Amino acid sequence: MNNSRTTILLAGATGDLGERITKALIEQGARVKTIVRPTTSASKLEHLRQLGAVPVPIDYNDAAALREACADVFCVVSVLNGLRDVIIDTQTLLLNAAVQAGVPRFIPSDYSMDYRHLPEGSNRNLNLRREFMKRLDEAPIKATSILNGAFGELLTGMVPIVLFRYKRILYWENADQLMDFTTKDNVAAYTARAALDQDTPRFLHIAGDQVSASQLVAIMSEISGQHYRLLRAGGHKRLEFLTGVARRFDRKKQDAFPAWQGMQYMNGMFTGAGKLQQIDNDRYSDIHWTTAKQILSETIHN
Repeated sequence: MNNSRTTILLAGATGDLGERITKALIEQGARVKTIVRPTTSASKLEHLRQLGAVPVPIDYNDAAALREACADVFCVVSVLNGLRDVIIDTQTLLLNAAVQAGVPRFIPSDYSMDYRHLPEGSNRNLNLRREFMKRLDEAPIKATSILNGAFGELLTGMVPIVLFRYKRILYWENADQLMDFTTKDNVAAYTARAALDQDTPRFLHIAGDQVSASQLVAIMSEISGQHYRLLRAGGHKRLEFLTGVARRFDRKKQDAFPAWQGMQYMNGMFTGAGKLQQIDNDRYSDIHWTTAKQILSETIHN
């Protein structure tokens, strides 16, 4: 395929991951159209143009405009983020437009651990992705989901695993449970190549690194020159109980990423229920994968 003649339609380009995927697609020679809402600021529109993308302001409820945006597109890439109104409702409008316009391929907004094996109801946000998966699988379009575990940037302190101040690695239940971490840039690079790939499977699984809490102790002790130790926070049942309490007393239940949602995600990592069962990193050999050690080294030395 001549990438310079390939048009990709991307939804969610104004977000962090969406912008990275936009850049990665353009670097691969693709022509990128980005759906933006009519209320998008002029500065954001200009930023997308400077990246080399073509912003297309559209109201998602305008079915005709969505179909027109999908015309002559090789793949629709969704990086939409939110709750039911976005992941189910808006993404379904986008899917319907792609099908009606005859778009060959669709990449949904997954970019997560493997939600297919999580216990029902154990993760609100990933339940929505699993629900949309069923709609997508019934549609007459070739779909590919990118599963990447957790974003590698979370290791820098955004989730309580590496406790830099206390020289501890926090874990739940099992310190030897492997967890998948992939940086956003790696996810973006891989997604761009998958979007331009004519023959992708239904699911692609990637991990920049697979590490356990025990391994993180060794990594942090080595790169910091200080003695890190494990800190057991409790078992899975305790984490589930604390998550339930946090959710019950949360006054902002409609936030996309409240603290208890992060706790649900962590539970899926430490139970191993969301663990990737295979890794497809080698599919695109030019991608250089960033390890947990590299991520943490940059944090320690900056």
